[in-house]
Amino acid sequence: MARGLKVAAVALGLFAAPAAAQEVTIAALGDSLTAGYGLPEEDGFVPALNRWLDAAGVAAEVTNAGVSGDTTAGGLARLDWTLTPEVDAVIVALGGNDLLRGVDPAVSRANLDGILEALAARGVPALVIGMEASGNYGAAYKAAFDAMYPELAEEHGALLAPSFLGPLVAEVDIGTARVRYMQGDGIHPNAEGVEVIVEAIGPRVAELAAVAEPES
Repeated sequence: MARGLKVAAVALGLFAAPAAAQEVTIAALGDSLTAGYGLPEEDGFVPALNRWLDAAGVAAEVTNAGVSGDTTAGGLARLDWTLTPEVDAVIVALGGNDLLRGVDPAVSRANLDGILEALAARGVPALVIGMEASGNYGAAYKAAFDAMYPELAEEHGALLAPSFLGPLVAEVDIGTARVRYMQGDGIHPNAEGVEVIVEAIGPRVAELAAVAEPES
């Protein structure tokens, strides 16, 4: 009888305990910035982001779907095989290579629109991470390129982080940022730069995880 009461008490305790949050799987669809180009694997964007989420107590794991050299067109083309059944949400961080190649912003916008439309159709929440154009291609190009990220995020009900590299110049000038936070190519962040980026973008990824958390 005593043993039976003990088992019953344990069972009641299990039922009374709060349910643990289910871990959310987030695919980071991006280019070399996402892939961690030029860095040891553990220093890349995705591993650093996973450490940030773990330290913040967020039940989420980010998987690396970054391909160096990829464009918005490439991201759209490989979206279907990126969306494996376990993926609950997607970070969309594309456009840097479009910018480097001088791709018409209207073309980049159409590709990003296609990605976000496909995600919305499947009920997969998204976080769009923007990029900012330099003035090399003129003011009209820059205005169209920079605007496509917030506008598309709003159109598709996606979360937005305004700029992938923007956090690097939030507290220092661009010259200092290049020396302190960038690799020798002046394009990709070093390990310290990645940490700065993750500190800024991490809270938005936590929001994405909260939106995507499966119903128990």
